[in-house]
Amino acid sequence: MASPLFDLTGKVAVVTGSSKGIGKSIALHLALQGAKVVVSSRKAPACEEAAAEIKKAGGHATVIPCNISDKDQCINLIAQTKKQLGPVDILVCNAASNPYYGPTEKMPDDAFMKIMQNNILSNIWLITNCIPDMRAKKDGSIIIVSSIGGVRGTPVIGAYGISKAADMQLARNLATELGPDNIRINTIAPGLVKTDFAKALWDNPEYLNKRLQTAPLRRIGEPDDIGGIAVMLAGKAGAFITGQTIIADAGVTIGG
Repeated sequence: MASPLFDLTGKVAVVTGSSKGIGKSIALHLALQGAKVVVSSRKAPACEEAAAEIKKAGGHATVIPCNISDKDQCINLIAQTKKQLGPVDILVCNAASNPYYGPTEKMPDDAFMKIMQNNILSNIWLITNCIPDMRAKKDGSIIIVSSIGGVRGTPVIGAYGISKAADMQLARNLATELGPDNIRINTIAPGLVKTDFAKALWDNPEYLNKRLQTAPLRRIGEPDDIGGIAVMLAGKAGAFITGQTIIADAGVTIGG
């Protein structure tokens, strides 16, 4: 018999950036545990394709496209989810962007502002629109997909790292504010995972070899390495965890 600690039957989950990579894995595994999942990203066809995979695997998936850089679309995502499936029980803020690669001193202001809006402010928009229903039910789980870039210095993706560190602090702040209503909020900080988003890194033989040598587990991640953590945080298995960052990086940040 499966453990009830991971049973999400009847829960409504929204996962942004879930048409591929880590987001798709999270959506799939939430659905396989019984959640009614909303697959969301900017492009509807990609969402439909991911939703079809989830349905084929036996899960429930609904498509509601959303560009997280647009506040009205974020508000609509939560409103349409409630209209079609019911109030949101699980919110996973996974979508993010990183339009600049290089030293901070040469970074254009608009690139910095885009990173801050997409990686922090959009999460606030989504979360604040879920809070009223979660508060009414005295139950809710919010997960932000951060990065180990938020706990390490970097010479080339500095603004991205700043945004991911801010997500961790956002979780701590909101966990303090929302805890009395039994709303939990945590972040997952992946290391290098084999996704399209990180392809420039893992597809570079020199960088990959260096990473493999410094990771105690001697490998990089797969999306499912993160999907399982989200399932734990979403349900009863994570009921005593809030305001925390779970680092999943093959041990890179502890030293090789």
